[in-house]
Amino acid sequence: MKHSDHVQAVAHHVSAAASSPVAASWRRCLTVHGLSPEDARSPLRLSEQEFRAAREKSGHLIEEAQGELDRLFSTVGKAGCCLLLTDENGIALERRGAPGDDHDFRGLGLWSGTVWSEASVGTNGIGTAIADERAVVIQRDQHFLSCNTGLSCVTAPIRDHLGRVAAAIDISTCRDDAGEMAMLLLSQAVRDAAARIEANLFHRAFNGARILLVPADGKSSPALIAIDRDDLVLGATRAARLKLNLDDRRIANGIPAADLLNETAVGQGEDLLDAERAALRRVLSRAHGNVSLAADTLGISRATLYRKMKKLSVN
Repeated sequence: MKHSDHVQAVAHHVSAAASSPVAASWRRCLTVHGLSPEDARSPLRLSEQEFRAAREKSGHLIEEAQGELDRLFSTVGKAGCCLLLTDENGIALERRGAPGDDHDFRGLGLWSGTVWSEASVGTNGIGTAIADERAVVIQRDQHFLSCNTGLSCVTAPIRDHLGRVAAAIDISTCRDDAGEMAMLLLSQAVRDAAARIEANLFHRAFNGARILLVPADGKSSPALIAIDRDDLVLGATRAARLKLNLDDRRIANGIPAADLLNETAVGQGEDLLDAERAALRRVLSRAHGNVSLAADTLGISRATLYRKMKKLSVN
C-alpha cells in the first residue's frame, strides 16, 4: 500500500486516531488543516523582515538556548543530524548543521526561517510536539507528507516561566540506519536539553529570587519554584505546577512555600520567632560572629542583643 493510501485509511479510522498520537495528528492534518499526503510541499519560508521580527520577539529564548544548542550539536552533529530551535509557531529561529549535510537539509526545508507547524507540512517532529505539548519521535513513514518520509525526527517542547509552550528543539536525520534505539537516545538528549533551556528561562524570569527544586518523580522537565524574601511563591515551572497543584490564580493570591512543601506547621507566634531568629542569625553571620558589630548593625546595645540571642536560642 502506498504511504498516502495508508495515511488516508488510518486517519479516517476514528478508533485509530483515538489510540495513536500519530494517527490523531494525521487526522488533524486532513480535517483541520486540509492537507493531502500526496502534496509535494515544502515548509513555508518567512521573508527576511518576518524572520528578523520572529527572532527579535524570541531574543531571550535564543540567548538562553545558545549554549545548549552548541553542546547538543557537538554530540550529534557528526552523525548526520540537523538541529533546530523553533518558536511556539514552529518557526526555525536557530540551526546547527554540518556543512557537508547543508545541501540535503536545505532542500528539505530544515533551515532557518522555515515554518514546521502541522498546518504547514503536516505531521512532523516540531509541529506535532507543539500541537501535543509533549516530546515526540516521528520516524520516516510516520510523517504525514509522503515527501518527508525520508526524515526521522525527535523533538521536545520548551515551556516558558508560566508553563506555556514557547519553543521546540528538534534533531532530524536523513540516515537510513537511524534505528529505534538510536532515535530513543537522541530523544533523551533533546528532552534533557529542553529541560536545561526551560531552567535557564525560569532563572532569567525570576532573577534575584530564590529558586527551589521540587522532587518530581524523576521527570525530565525541571520542577522549580521561585520564592521571594517572605517565602511566598512568585512562580513555578509546568512540572512544579503539576506536582504541587499550582496555577496562576493560587500564585497571584500568594502562598507560602512552606505550606506547599508540607514543611512542619507552626503557630503564628512561632512563625514570628522563627523569622526573628533567622534574621538575627543572618546579621551575626555577616558580622562573622562579632556581637558588637552585629549590635551596631541592628542599632541596639550589646546587652539587648545578648538577651535576644538567649531568648531565641542563638549561640
